[in-house]
Amino acid sequence: MTNFLKATAIDHINMKVKNLEQSVKFYKELFGFEVKVEDNFPNKLKVPSKIIGNDSVILCLYEVPDMSPEGGITHFGFHIRNFQEVTDKCKELGIEILYGGEVTFDDSKSVYISDVNGYVVELSEIFGGGL
Repeated sequence: MTNFLKATAIDHINMKVKNLEQSVKFYKELFGFEVKVEDNFPNKLKVPSKIIGNDSVILCLYEVPDMSPEGGITHFGFHIRNFQEVTDKCKELGIEILYGGEVTFDDSKSVYISDVNGYVVELSEIFGGGL
C-alpha cells in the first residue's frame, strides 16, 4: 500500500529575479504582498534576497541581474478571490494582459500576465480551475 503526502497548496516559490526592488514593488502593488524577511537570511546563492507574500502565498526572491527567463518554470498561478477586479488593477498599473485577455476554461477563467522578470503569472478565478 502506498501512502502519499497530501499536498493542499503551494507552500512557496523560490525565484531568481533581475532586479530585487522592482520585483518587490511589482508584487506589492498588484497583490499587496509584504516583505516578510529582509535581505539577511542565509542562502546558498549569496545574493541579495527577500521573502515576500501574505498569509497564503510566499515568494523567495534572489537577485541575479544577468538571469534569463529560460528556467524550468513556464508559469505559476495564483487563485484570485476578487477576480472581477484583475483587469482593472492590471490596467491601473500598466501591466499587459497576455493572449488577448481572459482565457476561458470549462469551469473557470484566467488572465495571464508577465512580471518584471519575464515570468508568466496566471491569475485564476477558481482555485485549481475547479479540478
